[in-house]
Amino acid sequence: MKILGAQLTPVAFDDPPLLNVMGVHEPYALRSVLRLQCEDGIVGLGESYGDAPFLEQLGKALAALPGLDAFDLPALRDSVARSLGHAVITDAHGLIGGFSANKTLASVYSIIEVAAMDAQGKALGVPVVDLLGGKARDRVDFSAYLFYKYAAHQNGRTDDWGEAVTPEQIVEQARRMIGQFGFGSIKLKGGVFAPDVECATIEALADAFPEHPLRIDPNTGWTVPTSIEVARRLGGVLEYLEDPTPGIEGMAQVAREARMPLATNMCVVSFADIAPAVRERAVGVILSDHHFWGGLRDTSALGTLCDTFGIGLSMHSNSHLGISLAAMVHVAAATRQLTYACDTHWPWKTQDIIEPGVLTFENGSVGVPTGPGLGVVLDEDELALAHERYAACGQTARDDVTYMRQYVPSFTANIKRW
Repeated sequence: MKILGAQLTPVAFDDPPLLNVMGVHEPYALRSVLRLQCEDGIVGLGESYGDAPFLEQLGKALAALPGLDAFDLPALRDSVARSLGHAVITDAHGLIGGFSANKTLASVYSIIEVAAMDAQGKALGVPVVDLLGGKARDRVDFSAYLFYKYAAHQNGRTDDWGEAVTPEQIVEQARRMIGQFGFGSIKLKGGVFAPDVECATIEALADAFPEHPLRIDPNTGWTVPTSIEVARRLGGVLEYLEDPTPGIEGMAQVAREARMPLATNMCVVSFADIAPAVRERAVGVILSDHHFWGGLRDTSALGTLCDTFGIGLSMHSNSHLGISLAAMVHVAAATRQLTYACDTHWPWKTQDIIEPGVLTFENGSVGVPTGPGLGVVLDEDELALAHERYAACGQTARDDVTYMRQYVPSFTANIKRW
């Protein structure tokens, strides 16, 4: 099935002022939507990052695709590699680990692979999960993803969630999110306030939800000694502690003292990182993400490696729309080694670019779409509105640090601050 062309549409959607170690989310989250046009009128869908540097490199790769076979994934990857050369995409937030030519290749190839597999499924009349080997589970569990947040953006735009800067407000946020979506586990984005405050928040959540597994992710906001102190305080409370401190060496020092496993999507972000992490016994859980692990098939392969080395597997999330969620659900359903509920930003968004009804949360889980390919249908009107929003918003790249300085002029990024 030949690829005839590719249409890339950058989009933006409303994002609340969610706080993290690098600052605060800007008013809009940026994404890109790919339509891979193939023979017989088949169009494969993909979704990924929307920052200008990513769009530039992806544009180079897409220009070389016409004439290639959508079923020939190795040829597609080779084409992307030739188009990119040794290009390295960087970002201003640094929340998904380091930068390299290999990671850039994996990220750009991923959206193309997802669109190609969506097209393959449509051509064959089967869902993507079947192309990945079949379902290991019918539904995929997700966790409630809690954030400290401001009540309003600098432009005055508010949201239904309101302010959350105290343990009590976070508990109420959790009550609402669990009540609406039925999540069975809870994750708190940390690295915002002093560790003592964030530990108190986790303890308040443990009191309010004694049956819910808990996690916290300060995005390497703590030093090794502070990380060890937090791990001791929250021993027996957390199911895992995510990226408390930077680097494999630092994580290994904490892991030797911690009762709970350490998780990461920052120090193990490629297959090359697995060997040193295993040698140092630095991590007990890896958070996969097909957007930068090289697509759906490589994410499934990561599951096999985790099983080999006795490492747990979860799934990272960034601010995403329905095409990405569908891809996440398909690969999670096909990966039998997935041992923890996945992350998702889904409750925080109010807009999408797919027709509603396919992706619904029940008891904190999403059923695997049964339609051909990803099983979702693009809403052309909503896509056009999202593209207009992108053109008008003035954002071209995510920059939590600079935006945070509109709230706190003296703010600096908090990596290893405490």
